Amino acid sequence: MTRYLIALALLIATGSVAAAPPGVLRLDAKAPMDVTYRAVHGALEEARFWVVFEVDLGGNLASFAERWGEDYNRNALSGIRSVVVCNGWYANQVGNADPDLLALCPLRVNLVEKDGVTRILFARPTVIAQGSPAIGVVKEIEDAIKAALEAAVATAEGR
Repeated sequence: MTRYLIALALLIATGSVAAAPPGVLRLDAKAPMDVTYRAVHGALEEARFWVVFEVDLGGNLASFAERWGEDYNRNALSGIRSVVVCNGWYANQVGNADPDLLALCPLRVNLVEKDGVTRILFARPTVIAQGSPAIGVVKEIEDAIKAALEAAVATAEGR
């Protein structure tokens, strides 16, 4: 019990885990977007989740600033990026267990920067997979990506 309390205190003290909706994993890296992005990209590929597509959403949205006026970027976010990843072996395992859950592939990780802190967001696939025969493999996927993202935060923060 004491170990759990110490771990919780460390998480609160570092600020690396923050409140988010229950279906969303949120990790905060006290590092700018470019540093955090490189760490996330590297950690995901090290975990064998290959980046198949990336988009600079913030840059794309900025082109609408004039059109949207005061409705543009009310939260003053300095960057938004999306990284789309896939692991072929896991995709095959999910398809074997429940072909309908191939809707999860590929998966997406979003990064949002504000005030030099980069928030990493990942929609938890286990929320969608509840009750599916593929829940076991989907849990493995979620755990692997979570571990990679936690490692990325540590790398981005220089820990």
